[in-house]
Amino acid sequence: MTRDEINSARSEFPYLQKGTIYFNHASSGPLTTRHIATMNRLLYEKSEGSIDDYEELLKVADETKRIISKMINTSKDRIAFTSNTSSGLNILAQGIRWEKGDRVVLNDVEFPANVYPFMNLREKGVEIDFVKSHNGVVTEDDLLNAITRKTRLISISQVQFLSGYKIELENLGKVCKEKNIVLAIDAIQGLGAVGIDVQKSKVDFLSCGAQKWMLSLQGMAFIYISEELQNKMYTVPAGWLSVEDAWNLIKYELKLKKTANRYQAGTLNTFGVYTLNTSVKLFDEIGFDRIEEQVLDNSIYFIDQLRNERIEPILNGFEMKNLAGIVSIKRKDSGEIFKYLNKKNIVSSLREGILRFSPHFYNTKDEIDKVVAELRNYSNIYC
Repeated sequence: MTRDEINSARSEFPYLQKGTIYFNHASSGPLTTRHIATMNRLLYEKSEGSIDDYEELLKVADETKRIISKMINTSKDRIAFTSNTSSGLNILAQGIRWEKGDRVVLNDVEFPANVYPFMNLREKGVEIDFVKSHNGVVTEDDLLNAITRKTRLISISQVQFLSGYKIELENLGKVCKEKNIVLAIDAIQGLGAVGIDVQKSKVDFLSCGAQKWMLSLQGMAFIYISEELQNKMYTVPAGWLSVEDAWNLIKYELKLKKTANRYQAGTLNTFGVYTLNTSVKLFDEIGFDRIEEQVLDNSIYFIDQLRNERIEPILNGFEMKNLAGIVSIKRKDSGEIFKYLNKKNIVSSLREGILRFSPHFYNTKDEIDKVVAELRNYSNIYC
């Protein structure tokens, strides 16, 4: 992206007027002036306008799914909205027809949203294999080496929340398909920053909250489910909007929709849908590939600048294919650095003793330089 394009994008983020450097998109993304305008229009409609404009909501939801499907290379009928990543993964965990002794492969540095839905299956006789990380990273080979003849499912984050490591999915998906293993992806730390092709990578299921890199509201998420997997699963949950003839209200015929919409059991999160719609239209306007290119360019530059200061990022030495938007460092004084940066109006996050930075496409190298300069100042003062 050109400097002018980045500056144009930056003009849409009101918080920047305060001089804040926000490198915390891996936790929660800020809203733009477009989002504010969208919500103001919706508030007006809900208070003084049509109030109950359900048909308009359906149109916006359909458009949003169309753009999301473009992001991940599927059809809109394979997308359903849910409330958060955990809810999406529970649809999968509770929907599979498990047999006693089936095994699930997870890992020991996974975000808990991608752990507890599967641990909860132990009462069904399902066992969990936790892959051990190496230097804070779990690779494709680590997962492949954990496969046994009883492995039924592998669930992995597209981008690992602590290290920022992006998993290589193509060969993993190929092996899973050959061995009839379900491949599930927690995409919340990837989508909005870097892409994923669910067809090319043979992903069976994906769950993604919208409040981080997707720059939307908490309480809004979506899933992708392949038609093949859907046809093998129980439908959990099921509600009045899960059925084909939903508006024939007292017919009570449990004829489930053939699309992923069957998992939208009830009323949608209206503000969540409209806000996510605003985000994905912005991404589509700029270009998904161009956003990823800028995010990776920022990550590489950030890593290089840290190395120049003899600060070693967790992903130091990894190839570009394993990078995304997160740049993390682990030091004994991470907590003190975090507090120091907050006082300097630099927003990062502290997770498990790891200081995590997550600049988005509109963040600049000048901002990265300022962060690195403050890390240098901290070292000069306290080290």
